Amino acid sequence: MEQNTFETLRKKHPSFTYRGFTLLKKEDRIHIKYDFSLENGCEFHPTTEILTDNLELLNSFDSEAGKKMVFSLGMVELVSYWKCACPPTVYVDCGYLDDWDIRWWKKLYFGGLGEFFYRNGISANKDTFMNIVCRAERKDYPLFAYNCDDYNIVTVGGGKDSAVTTDLLKNYKDKNLFFTVNDQRARTETVLKGGYSEDRIIKTYRKIDANLLALNAQGYLNGHTPFSAIVAFLSLYCAFLVGGKNIVLSNESSANESNIKGAAVNHQYSKSFAFEEDFTEYVEKNIMNEIRYFSLLRPFNELQIAKYFSKCSQFHYIFRSCNRGSKENKWCGKCAKCLFVFIMLSPFVEYEKLVEIFAGDMLNDTDMLTDFDGLADFAGIKPFECVGTPGEIRLALYLLSQKFERENKQKPLLLERFCEKADFDTVDKNLLKEYNPRHNVPDEFLEEIKEMYTYVASDN
Repeated sequence: MEQNTFETLRKKHPSFTYRGFTLLKKEDRIHIKYDFSLENGCEFHPTTEILTDNLELLNSFDSEAGKKMVFSLGMVELVSYWKCACPPTVYVDCGYLDDWDIRWWKKLYFGGLGEFFYRNGISANKDTFMNIVCRAERKDYPLFAYNCDDYNIVTVGGGKDSAVTTDLLKNYKDKNLFFTVNDQRARTETVLKGGYSEDRIIKTYRKIDANLLALNAQGYLNGHTPFSAIVAFLSLYCAFLVGGKNIVLSNESSANESNIKGAAVNHQYSKSFAFEEDFTEYVEKNIMNEIRYFSLLRPFNELQIAKYFSKCSQFHYIFRSCNRGSKENKWCGKCAKCLFVFIMLSPFVEYEKLVEIFAGDMLNDTDMLTDFDGLADFAGIKPFECVGTPGEIRLALYLLSQKFERENKQKPLLLERFCEKADFDTVDKNLLKEYNPRHNVPDEFLEEIKEMYTYVASDN
């Protein structure tokens, strides 16, 4: 059905144009506004604002380097609007792209839209789904001097992962700044519970154009886009403004895995190590090489992160990862993400405490059966959320079952289901001792990696 919609919309709207952007500084904020247009359709003008009243800007917001970053951010923003009709041609009028750049962007778009195509039942070819035509002329820009103050710009989403990174970087306290998009209570609380003041946060606010929502209501296409690529380019621009040296992410090794067995459909594509490396290559080629972009947690899997988080009790009652409940700063207790986090923490945090945090026993909720089977690898499709691998889920459930048996307690319903269906001999018992060598963590942060590994790999 959606394949027909896809083809019909592409004929009705044969092109999409990235016309330009405005970049202004107004008192306590930097304001970015994009100009996109859909042929035979409407215009889109999404905005992003960066609060600056608490920041010392060491580099000019509208320098040529800054404008290149803002242009690139627009290249990520446009895909959220392009996807409503998937026009076969995209015209870029406000920044130069060579053939290598065009291939780079198409790779990001196609990988980042894998879930969108899959869930909408769309058959798309990576070579023909989009043709990018750059109509801007090449310009040679003079070299610039980057004013650097060696800051670590720590991206904070409010979940357990960024809390762990915040804790690990405690010895760099004077050099840590934090970065949020559409700041929410859990994100600010993570910084505060880490021992910092709120003025250490670079707060940005991204607003979707209402025209897109109107088209979605009319039956135009909708779905997942590579949001973390927006985080990448926006945090780069903010790091540039304040003289940052490192953009520190909290993406784990598990983010590299596809949601569908045998298919390249990854909900977390722009959190993957492949994107991390691609982003670095693009920025070094087109903008600058003075700012490093890496995930401190890439050597670890989700279960290891959960174990380390279990000892960071200052964050236990304030962290949030639920997308459904984010606006109300709560765990909805009814989605795959809530269930996943509940399971991951269950071997390491007192079970009664988890029930209190999530306002319910998620492993005793039969409404969660479908999501549970997806997480535990009983269904063949992992839920389309930022969740870990089935192997990590299965080990967490195995460890929890052992915990209940040692304490002679009755197992909750979904844990009983796991024990009945799973072959314990196939559960990888060594995941807590795993170490992923494919990471870009700089040498000066390896002590933090060693600290975490020593704890999570121990038998305590």
